Amino acid sequence: MNLQFNFKRALSIAKKEKFHIMRDPFTLTMATILPVLLVLIFGLAIEFNVKDIGLTVHDSDRTFSSRKLVEVFSSSQYFNINPSRGSIVDAINDLDSERSKASLIIEPEFEHNLLAHGNTKAQFLLDGADNSTAGVILGYLGGIQKAANFKLTGTLVKEPIELKTRYLFNPELSSPWFIVPGLAVVVIAILSILLTALTVAREWENGSMELLLSTPVQPLEIIIGKLIPYTVIGLAAVLLVVLVAILGFGIPFAGNIMLFGIGSLIFLIACLAQGMLISVLIRTQQLSMQIAMVTGLLPSLLLSGFIFPLESMPKVFQNFTSILPSKWFMIISRGIFLKGADFIDLKLPFLGLFLLCSILIITATKKFKKDLEP
Repeated sequence: MNLQFNFKRALSIAKKEKFHIMRDPFTLTMATILPVLLVLIFGLAIEFNVKDIGLTVHDSDRTFSSRKLVEVFSSSQYFNINPSRGSIVDAINDLDSERSKASLIIEPEFEHNLLAHGNTKAQFLLDGADNSTAGVILGYLGGIQKAANFKLTGTLVKEPIELKTRYLFNPELSSPWFIVPGLAVVVIAILSILLTALTVAREWENGSMELLLSTPVQPLEIIIGKLIPYTVIGLAAVLLVVLVAILGFGIPFAGNIMLFGIGSLIFLIACLAQGMLISVLIRTQQLSMQIAMVTGLLPSLLLSGFIFPLESMPKVFQNFTSILPSKWFMIISRGIFLKGADFIDLKLPFLGLFLLCSILIITATKKFKKDLEP
């Protein structure tokens, strides 16, 4: 048996895998439909700016000033006003029944206290069951309070220190600008880990692995041959996400496309090796798919910083995410896409991603060769 690596034999394995992919409706669907669905679902459905907040207003004063206060809330375009159906208790019960997310209680003599003493009070009750939404709503109140002071008194209260905020890299705080660049991570992880997790397990279940072993093909040639078509599929998926982001959502690509491509390729190879390792260890397609979803999809969505910031997690989980390739590529993707970061800025994420990629490749190759030994 010729023990020298032969690239032609690897290409023959790649050609065989390509024919299987073309004949497999599930694989073709995963490779073509899934990236489009992910872009549409996450890009259009996820919105971090809270809008259309139900606000029950109980106005016991019913004066010009109290109506002006309510007008400030309604004109902010964040709140939908629900007039109170009765007493203060009813306004509070609207929070319990989830008819409203917040209640504004304006007590009698609201305008009298404003005109007589120069100050007055109103109570704002907020449903804190969803702390993330409550935090966003509280952030709105600062600007609404300043607008209300100006509208009711005609003067703008000046603070001793005035802070002016400027948002870099995402001036309008657009959620798609934050979500869509991260989709490259999710798309690559799902496609590469899931598809390669099935490829070797399928060979074992069908009995075709024994036929491959009876040929001069070496284990390394089988690995490379099987990874080539999935690498092409993964890179095509990344290209699709980038095109949809730029042309569909109008997100500017600020960085170097070649550097982004290199990072995508390293991450893709790491995920392919992870899927190959799962397939070699499990050898059954059903269980391989389940493990691929748990180790590929869930970390990419929950522990990579795609939706939830890593800085808000406990230190234990922050350290744990360092062993996930998706964390490092998420930093690379958003850094290049939105910030225009170069390799020097991203040397640590590239190093972490390269090390994890190398470890996964070596582990998958050694385990694969060990399992194929007679």
